[in-house]
Amino acid sequence: MLVLYETSAGYAIFKLLDEKKLQATDNLFKDFESPAKANKILKLKQFSKFTDTTDALAATTAAVEGKVSKQLKKVLKKLVLPDVQEKLLVADAKLGGAIKEKFNFSCLTNSNVQELMRCIRSQINGLLGELPEKEMTAMALGLAHSLSRYKLKFSPDKVDTMIIQAVSLLDDLDKELNNYIMRCREWYGWHFPELSKLVTDNTAYIKIVQQVGTREKMIKSDLSEIIPEELEALVKEAAEISMGTEISDEDIDNIQMLCIEILAMITHRTSLFEYLKSRMMVIAPNLSIMVGELIGARLISRAGSLVNLSKFPASTVQLLGSEKALFRALKTKRDTPKYGLIYHATLVGQASTKNKGKAARMLAAKASLACRVDALGEDGNVDLGAEHKAKLASRMRNLEEGNQRRISSGGKGSAKKHEKFQFKSEVAQYEPEMDSTLPVKKKKKRPLVEEVGESCKF
Repeated sequence: MLVLYETSAGYAIFKLLDEKKLQATDNLFKDFESPAKANKILKLKQFSKFTDTTDALAATTAAVEGKVSKQLKKVLKKLVLPDVQEKLLVADAKLGGAIKEKFNFSCLTNSNVQELMRCIRSQINGLLGELPEKEMTAMALGLAHSLSRYKLKFSPDKVDTMIIQAVSLLDDLDKELNNYIMRCREWYGWHFPELSKLVTDNTAYIKIVQQVGTREKMIKSDLSEIIPEELEALVKEAAEISMGTEISDEDIDNIQMLCIEILAMITHRTSLFEYLKSRMMVIAPNLSIMVGELIGARLISRAGSLVNLSKFPASTVQLLGSEKALFRALKTKRDTPKYGLIYHATLVGQASTKNKGKAARMLAAKASLACRVDALGEDGNVDLGAEHKAKLASRMRNLEEGNQRRISSGGKGSAKKHEKFQFKSEVAQYEPEMDSTLPVKKKKKRPLVEEVGESCKF
């Protein structure tokens, strides 16, 4: 038996001297306590060293993908002899299958082989002998760094990372903007409290405070570009009779600086949202059409990547984002939630209260299909998403109108259609009693013997 062992320095082919050791591996580690004992069981037959880190990286990536590298082909070709038919022990089953296809080797991979590989790893320096330990350590470190850079560079999830980071930053910006706007309204409310009730739009409120300053300047300021003329007249009227406190110029300067920061954050949020929409239409166009760019990005962020989201069933997509409510319901034995992040989609939001669960279930089923097309499809076609969204819209319209149409045609529905065209003969019996219009007299019951005897007693 031959053993193929892969190291960071090259490929090693060992000859297993005692094949019986592979059958009983419970105490195999005792035979590898020292290099001398290990050399009695294994003998180095061939060692092919990597020339540099590039060759080592190419061989490692090929092994990870279950392929045979060029250097490994050269090593195995020397072992192919027409008269010698030996088994090759391999640690990876995929690599063993690839070697079997190329060279017709009978490769063996099981738990006993894995235990043998662990024992070889413990005494690899003594079994090789040619390479010093420092060189082996340096080769392992260089290969680890190169493999990490390669995986980071060619990661299939790296595009999803941009979407995940963008939607996370968008949520953080929304939280910060809410805090800052509430702080500004409360701060400026001490000076002009009536403005908060008149101007409900946050952006317009911040622009008015940043442009005007104190309420005394409100009468002479032109606010037509920010708010309508009717509302502008009400604001100026309220500024004349306001009951707010007086503040100094230093106070209003700090408030206006906060307003400038808020407006800059609003501008950044708008540009970030446009970037997120453009990236989603490139990466997941069908999912974006089905549930919207923002909801789709949040689903991808919660799943970890678009590939992971495509592996989820429709039931998981439907409840994604409501994990706490789900486990709380399971723990307390109450009704489980019907929707998670998908609740904020347009189709679910437009449905009535009693149909929201059905809408979420149907939308999750189609969104799951859209994810698989976006993740695994080669062409960026968006016909699937548009077609399914139109079908869902018509089905939801039928539900809202109260039609009794079936949501999905099944075996029972098709059977009922065939029953319409089948003739069924029925034989009716004539009942003559139904012709009589005379009232029917009820017969009086005869009294029992005991009752007659009791009535005759004096």
